[in-house]
Amino acid sequence: MKFIQLLIILFCLNINAQSTWQAAPNIISNINNQRFDDVFFLDDNLGWAANGYYAAVYKTTDGGLNWSEQVNETDLGSSHYFRNISFLDENIGFLGTLNGLFYKTTDGGVTWTSVTNITPNPVAICGLDTVGTSTIYGCGAYFSPAFIIKSTDSGNTWNFIDMSAHANALVEIYFLTENIGYAAGKSDAGGTLLKTIDGGITWTEIYNSNITGDYVWKIQVLQNNPNVIVGAVESTAPTLGQFIKSTDGGLTWFTNNAPESSIQAVGFLSETHGWIGGHTTGFHETTDGGLTWTNLNIGNNLNRIFITSSNTAYAAGTTVYKYTDQTLGTIDISKPEKSPLQITLLKNPVKNNVEFSINFKSDDNLLIELYDGIGRFIKQISRETIKTTGIQKQYSFSVMDLASGVYFLDFHNNSGRQSVKFIKN
Repeated sequence: MKFIQLLIILFCLNINAQSTWQAAPNIISNINNQRFDDVFFLDDNLGWAANGYYAAVYKTTDGGLNWSEQVNETDLGSSHYFRNISFLDENIGFLGTLNGLFYKTTDGGVTWTSVTNITPNPVAICGLDTVGTSTIYGCGAYFSPAFIIKSTDSGNTWNFIDMSAHANALVEIYFLTENIGYAAGKSDAGGTLLKTIDGGITWTEIYNSNITGDYVWKIQVLQNNPNVIVGAVESTAPTLGQFIKSTDGGLTWFTNNAPESSIQAVGFLSETHGWIGGHTTGFHETTDGGLTWTNLNIGNNLNRIFITSSNTAYAAGTTVYKYTDQTLGTIDISKPEKSPLQITLLKNPVKNNVEFSINFKSDDNLLIELYDGIGRFIKQISRETIKTTGIQKQYSFSVMDLASGVYFLDFHNNSGRQSVKFIKN
């Protein structure tokens, strides 16, 4: 009888086990709302995480319970922003940056060497995907131009594909096989999603948000049903982003307002259960396929949700998070302060010129765009690469041709997007 009672107790404990998102222990938690930009797992135990602004790679061999730092920007000898990481196998991997540098490892991340045989040299690798045993795709850049790089021999040789006929920026690339894949970003018309069935030789647009300034940021194709595609569309405040979903391989799309503008990460365990997130909040959960969303009020600054099985997932945000029914430990490692982009509007309202200053604390890329009071794109007013750290720059742009009213300046840099409102008299 006692044995039967014990079995009943164990069964009840098992069915009551509730998976939740938890911060992974023994890995840094970023300050100043900075983020891990990417997380990648080969199997349930072996994975890597790329810290963006603080530029470091971490590795785990026990499913995210313990992490060890493998490399940082000091080791590589210059300032970096690590955007993405992906591995073909336990030894061969690739690390993309936003600084015109691209790295390869052949020893599981212990050492990294710069990839220098791509012509022209990519200005930034914003998306990265490994598929099969030897094929790698990369794409960029969020600040233009739009391009794809491809290798079919484990990164020994590369082809550069000009994508300017299809988009003016690419931020995500995802392949089901060596030939069938997707590239996401933005075009002049809006956030765009492209598909190829011949390994990137030809591309067809299968979705466009038709809101200029939008990006299709992250996408996912369900492993057990490749007809189901979900995506996160990032907009500029005050316009809300969009959750998009197709159940017929991209022929038709369901769209729904996301809970915020800067929506970037997306990940689904099934057709009905998944999450989206972005810069300002953490995990928004749906259990009805994206019809409704609930803010879980945990985590922050999400850029990637990586599904490893039907009940386990990881996310890259302010730290690395794991969706699990385990009870994880606590974060016990911190990083010194390193301030993000700082913008000061010098006067408001304005009459002839909008003037502002920006403190740059690190090397950066910057897009400045102008939107009207309801979030409609007007024009791009600046695009520059910042190579000098610790400087303050003054800006002044004429607004004499604008009607009186409310406007937004959108600042898009390596760390994200932020909008500043001003009034034109």
